[in-house]
Order: sequence, then structure tokens, then C-alpha cells
Amino acid sequence: MKSKEAIRQELGRRLLLGEMMARNARKFPDKEALIYGERRSTYRQLNARINQLAHALKDIGVKKGGKVAILSVNCNQFMETYFALAKIGGVAVPLNFRLHPEEITYIVNQSDAEALIVGPDFMETIKGIQKNLPQVRTYIAIGDAPVEGMLNFEKWIAQFPDDEPLILVDEDDPLFIMYTAGTTGKPKGAVITHKNEMVLWMLGASFVLTEPGMSNLWNFRALAAPPIFHLASFGFCQFMFFLGATVVLPTKVFDPVYIMQTIEQERINATVLVPVMTAFMLMLPDLDKYNTSSLQVWGSSGAILPTDTRKQIKKYFPNVKIFDLFGQTEMSALVSGLLPSESEGREASVGKILPFIELRVVDENDNDVAVGEVGEAVYRSPTVMKEYYKNLEATAEAMRGGWFHGGDLVKQDKEGYIYVVDRKKDMIVSGAENIYPAEIEAVLARHPKIMECAIIGVFDQDWGESVKAVVVAKAGETLTQEEVIDFCKAHVASYKKPKSVDFVSALPRNAMGKVLKTVLREQYGKSVRY
Repeated sequence: MKSKEAIRQELGRRLLLGEMMARNARKFPDKEALIYGERRSTYRQLNARINQLAHALKDIGVKKGGKVAILSVNCNQFMETYFALAKIGGVAVPLNFRLHPEEITYIVNQSDAEALIVGPDFMETIKGIQKNLPQVRTYIAIGDAPVEGMLNFEKWIAQFPDDEPLILVDEDDPLFIMYTAGTTGKPKGAVITHKNEMVLWMLGASFVLTEPGMSNLWNFRALAAPPIFHLASFGFCQFMFFLGATVVLPTKVFDPVYIMQTIEQERINATVLVPVMTAFMLMLPDLDKYNTSSLQVWGSSGAILPTDTRKQIKKYFPNVKIFDLFGQTEMSALVSGLLPSESEGREASVGKILPFIELRVVDENDNDVAVGEVGEAVYRSPTVMKEYYKNLEATAEAMRGGWFHGGDLVKQDKEGYIYVVDRKKDMIVSGAENIYPAEIEAVLARHPKIMECAIIGVFDQDWGESVKAVVVAKAGETLTQEEVIDFCKAHVASYKKPKSVDFVSALPRNAMGKVLKTVLREQYGKSVRY
């Protein structure tokens, strides 16, 4: 059995998320690490709370490989849970709080979560599905009010010491499972390892630091505006912690006025936003009244940033550098980026592939296409996910030939710049949320008045894309747009429901009987515009 000192020495040699935080506590003990409302934690204080939580999780039986689901809006406890699980080899399962209770039930059960940490806004949701979560042994409530049958987060962790738990975690151990929408209607859990994430943020640093004027990133104050159940947002936080910067978490679900106030009051230097958030911020009638002179970096991810939106950012925030970031969860989640200094004339590009990531653009037979031709983006890298959890078939399909097939149709120019053309599997991106038509089509197939339907994405000025249902009613039946939308709302997350419905006598099909969604897209308009 290894001594504590031997374990401590070994941890210091490994690429581990928990060790990154412990190292920062030693290097920058008194530097502000995390700000959430009135709570301000230095790296030493944050690491101490993380350690208390790690010991508490061990005490309720969470071992290496044990899964803990989290359902909450952004808060310091959510962030602490990611790192506490990392230190003991546990696996975080962050839940999209916009999901329908049926969807939450599926993910919690499919992930084998044995504990569930719940924010105060979602107590009634969880109470309503508890009987359907047989594997969950322990419930932990965030918030001041006691909840029957649940541990109180703050009182619970206060009982435990704040020393390092010293669990010998391996770099290839799972760190978290991020669930993505599934083409068959069920979400898939992308298993991301410690090495996946740590390597990615080293690559991210090498990318960002090549841009002139970025040498002082570790002194930045960074606002993570989107929910941290998204890897785009939590990844941004990891990157800033990796550098030793200060992370600010909003206390509200996205509110443009609040974001502007926070940028001003906290003297924010960097933020990451999805394009739909940016669009809503730019709609504010009094943008000029806020002092945003501190803001230097504007990261855009989750969807393509329209050229008009980019121009508006530069108009109202002339001091910022816009970094266009592109990737997907299964890639941990970044694959390429467009530097501000290289963006002129390439506004529709998502930049060049990051170091250590190999990209091929291939046809349907996995043969490379010529430069400038459209094909599917496939990747090989230390940042590729380990697997889809308990889904051997989907893993094998995605990883065929040793390359991860991302499903995006792209083209690459002779200089290496990448342009996203379409999404191979018809995925819709609305406000940076991935929506798969098959899931909604499966729900509508259960409607007693619907014979068949097709779901496509159509252009939406505010959300980038929105969901359109093209419906064929059964003979003799009539139904309204509201009926279709309400039926979907009863079974899937609200953001997945159709925003518009068209009724037709028949869907266009090819000779094999397959619905021609390309024809529908031509009829209703391209979903992505630059």
C-alpha cells in the first residue's frame, strides 16, 4: 500500500482536473478563484470546500467510477461538485435543467447515477420522478431550506475535513458523462476523461496565446454566461482555472441586463456567449450606458456567429477581440478556432484545427475529398471521448476506422481554414441547444390524429434555427398548430417543441420511400445564413 506522500507525488505527475485545482491552491492561495453573488472564494478556500465535498461524497459510498447527477442552475456548489468528484475518481452527470421530467428520468437511470444533487428550483421536478429512479440512493439539496429525505449540502459537507482526499485517479478514468441528443430519439452519454480535458485546455492555451495582446490571461476576470451543464460553458471555466484566472458565475439564468451589469461591476475581461445570447444583448436599447471598457475577449461558441452579429459586437464593444470557437461534446469539446487577427475576410469560417487534433474531410465511404470539396469532418486526437456510455453500437459507428465521425459537413480551403456547410444527420441547433428531429418525430407519431410528419430546422433571427413540423393528418382528421405544439410540450423539453407547423397532404419522398428533407428545406428556406 502506497504512503500518502507517495500518492501525493504520483498525483502531481498526472493530468487530472482535481489536481489542477489543488495545484492552483498551492500556487495562488490568496488569488480570487470563483465569484458567485456574495460568495467570493480564493483558490485556497475553493479547494478546501472541494475537498470537504470530496470526503462527504466518499462517506455516502461514492467510489471510483461512481456516478453523481447534478440538476441545478449555475452556482458555486455545482462547480465544486465537478472538481470534488474529479478528486475521488467519481463521474459527474450534469443535467440540462430545461429537459422534460421524462428525459431527466431516462438520463439519470441510463447513467447509473447513485446520487443526485438538486438545486432549489428543481425540487418539485425531482419529487415527481423519485419513484422512477430506483438506483439513486442519496439526494442532496442545495439551498437553505431543509428538504425531507435529502441531505442539506452545506450542513453535510461542513462535517468533513478539508485535506486532500489522496485518491489515485488515472488520467484515462472517466471525468464526466455529457449527454447529447440522439438520432434515434434517445440521448447518448459521451464519456470524457481527465486526459481528454487537460490536453484540450493545453491546446486551447496554445491557440489563444498566439493572438497578440493575450499574454496576461491569467490575470483575467472571466464571466461564464451560459449554464455550466453545457461543456461549452464549463469548458470555458476549466480553461480559465487552468490559467489561474478568476471565474464569475451569474446568479441568474441568462438575462441581458444582468450580464451587462455584471461586466461593468465586476470589471470582466473575458466572456463566452452563444450567438443567440449575443443577439439578445445587442437588442438592449441602452447598451451605451454600461461601462464595458474592461472587456477584452468575446468567445463565441455553440453555433456559427452570423456576420451581421459580429459587426454589431464590434460597433458596441470596439475593444474586444472575438474568438470563434467550434467543436462538439464528443471532442471535449473544441476542435478549431478563428483568431481575431485572422478573421477579416473569413467571417464564415470556424478557423483552423487545433494542434494535436487531426482532421480529415471524407465522403460517404470514408475516402478523403479534395481541398475545397464538402465532406464529413472526422477527427483523431487525445481529446476524442472514451465512448458513449453503455452504447457499444453507437460508439463503434462513431469511431469506425479509428476516427471520430462528427456528423458535420464541412469544407477546408488550401490554407487550412474550415467552413461548416451543414449537419449530416439533420441536427437542429437552436440557441446552442442541439435538437434531433427523430426525437420529435417519434413523439408526434404517437398523436392519434397524425399520419406522418417531418421535422426540419428553419432560419430564426433570434435563435439561429427554430423547429418546424411538416405534418400530414390522418384522413378525415383536422388539427391545429397549437394542438401539435402542445402535444410535443407534454413529452419533450419546451425548447424542442416546434415553433411553427405546416399541414400538407403528403411528404416528398425518393424512390426508396425516404422523406426528402432536402426538398423541404428548399421549400421553407435554408436554416443557416451568414
